[in-house]
Amino acid sequence: MSYDSSPPPTHPWQPPLTSDRDTERPLRRRPRREALGHHSDLRILRGAYRRQRRVATLTALGYFTLFLVLSAFAPSFMAGRVGDAPPTGLLLALLQLPVTWLAIVLYERTARSYVDPIADRIRKQAELDAKRGATR
Repeated sequence: MSYDSSPPPTHPWQPPLTSDRDTERPLRRRPRREALGHHSDLRILRGAYRRQRRVATLTALGYFTLFLVLSAFAPSFMAGRVGDAPPTGLLLALLQLPVTWLAIVLYERTARSYVDPIADRIRKQAELDAKRGATR
């Protein structure tokens, strides 16, 4: 059995591994460069985006799941009628489209008011950092 002594492959975004064959030291990574932006800003952006996805997803899927549960466990309710209207199940099924539109509107609104301003701030900071790095 032979073992390959070459270093393991790295991902494109990682610096390549280096080794000192003369001194037989273990593999080391190159020193890290100064990171662009602030880590807390990226954490805030991820959190805002995560909340945005959850609100939109829970709005659309939550209603659809409620519809499926009612269809499975309350068939008499879904077959019932309110006056001369179509069955309750059909009305709830037709209401799925406006609920989906509501989820899209919520997604767009939260993007414009919460996520986009944070992303714009990080983008501007990265541009400033890049300009400062170019002048060095």
